[in-house]
Order: sequence, then structure tokens, then C-alpha cells
Amino acid sequence: MIPKREYIKYKNWALEYFNKSHLVIREDEIDKIEVADFGLSDLENFCIMTLTFFNTERISAKVIVVPPRRICPEHWHPPVGNDPGKEEIIRLRWGTLYLYAEGEPNLSPKAILPDYRKKYFTVWHEIVMKPGDQYYFKPGIKHWFQAGDEGAVIDDYSTCSRDALDQFTDPDIVRIPVIKEE
Repeated sequence: MIPKREYIKYKNWALEYFNKSHLVIREDEIDKIEVADFGLSDLENFCIMTLTFFNTERISAKVIVVPPRRICPEHWHPPVGNDPGKEEIIRLRWGTLYLYAEGEPNLSPKAILPDYRKKYFTVWHEIVMKPGDQYYFKPGIKHWFQAGDEGAVIDDYSTCSRDALDQFTDPDIVRIPVIKEE
């Protein structure tokens, strides 16, 4: 659960990152920013802020803010009915992103994980992304990422997004945030 005051703090932080990355958003989009702690109640390690511009039955566009050294946990986009699963392209708009996917593992990764959750990270092929770099994921490919020391802003383009159906290696993950009233 995310305490409401923390949720508001992180939403405001997302607005600062949008400004740093020269992303223009409308006033009515501010309320659509989602802060996700993945049900771990550990915003110091696990957190992303997402603004979905549109999500149709066929395509989706989002921007994702990853605060400094925060992690989006290992996950994949499974098949849904006759759909093979989400295809996704992430393009780094601002900052540095350490992206990990299936492939040859890096034996000296730049990611820093909290010890209590390390066992839930199984893919270690490292891609260090700088602004303008992009990476394509086929459906079902495990991946995760961590921002560098200054944070990161990611443009995310995909086929239809069904975030609530994403699968995570960590069984404790809850994808849709729960906000605790104070």
C-alpha cells in the first residue's frame, strides 16, 4: 500500500521529470499519473510513475518515470485469449536506464538490488540505455529495469496494454497500486 501523501509526492516528482525531459502534458492528464510500488511498500527501491496517453484494443502509448535507482521488477507480457501478448518498444527520453532481458548474462551488472528480493531477478543480459536508445520486446520475454543515479524517463509504445495481467517472477507483486487513506 502507498500512503496517500507519498502517492501525491511521487506524482509531483513525475511532473518534475516530465519538465526535465521536455514532455508537455495537459492539465487534465495530471490526475491520470499512476504511482506503482508493486505492492511491496518499498518506494525507495521499487517504483515507477506512468502516464498512459492512450490504450486502444490495438495500440498503446505511455511515458514512464523511474526515479533514481528505483526498479521496475522482472515481468513479462503473457498471451491473452487469441492475442500472443504485448509487443513493446521502450525508447529512453531522458537519463540512464539499466535494462535487463533474456540473453547472455552480464557478470558485472550495473544494477543494485536490495538483498531481500534478489532471488526474484533471473535475467541479466544488460543493455545500458542513453537518451534516444530504444529496445524492442517480443511477447513473453522476461525483462526488468532500474534507473541510473539521475533517474530516467521512458517513452513506451506497444500493442494493447493489459498491465493488470502482466506476470512477475516475484510472487508478492501486486501490479495495480493500492492507495492508503490517512
